[in-house]
Amino acid sequence: MQNAYSWDFGALLPYAPVFWNGLLVTLGFTVSTVLAGLVVGLFTGLLRLPKVTRWVSVPVQVWTEIFRCTPLLVLLVWAYYALPVLIGVDLSAGTACFIALTFYAGAFYAEIFRGGIEAIDKGQWEAGRAIGMRRGKIFARIILPQSVPLMIPALINQTILQLKNTSLVSAVAVGDLLYQGTVITGASFRPLEVYTVIAAIYFAILFPLTLVANRIEKRLGASK
Repeated sequence: MQNAYSWDFGALLPYAPVFWNGLLVTLGFTVSTVLAGLVVGLFTGLLRLPKVTRWVSVPVQVWTEIFRCTPLLVLLVWAYYALPVLIGVDLSAGTACFIALTFYAGAFYAEIFRGGIEAIDKGQWEAGRAIGMRRGKIFARIILPQSVPLMIPALINQTILQLKNTSLVSAVAVGDLLYQGTVITGASFRPLEVYTVIAAIYFAILFPLTLVANRIEKRLGASK
């Protein structure tokens, strides 16, 4: 019979700074790509609205579906290896991952924005025009304030998914938490402890965010 495995998390204490550096990279990618993705998503979502000419909305829809229907790992590898060849510019692994994660998140945010805006009754637009407001002011002062509460639960959930998605950047040697775990495993020969710690770190971050998202969703549901 094989001997029982002897767990030793104390062996990982010298590598705490490495875990910390990986976590900072993970959080940095999450925050930066979420912010950039929100901008891309809002702009793209507005171009998907019914009033936009089909010459614009159809190509934007095709672009959105390409990113939504392609596995993120494929997009990351493609952005790292193929995109520099296509545009003739060398890209670091971090830059390529930032581009792929931003547009991937933006495609999903776009659908959230579009759905939230279209959920507002058309009579709100007509009421704004009836009192002489221009389309931009109607959107900013009437439509957007009503649609944002509808979007918040989905936006939070997508942001939580984005944090988990950043773990894939390790596939192209970006020094995130998972990649640093691989480095620590090679140095410590303690893979079970290493990946248990990584799982615990992700859980410690994501579980409170999930509780917040559920609470917000319940409050918004009750307010309706």
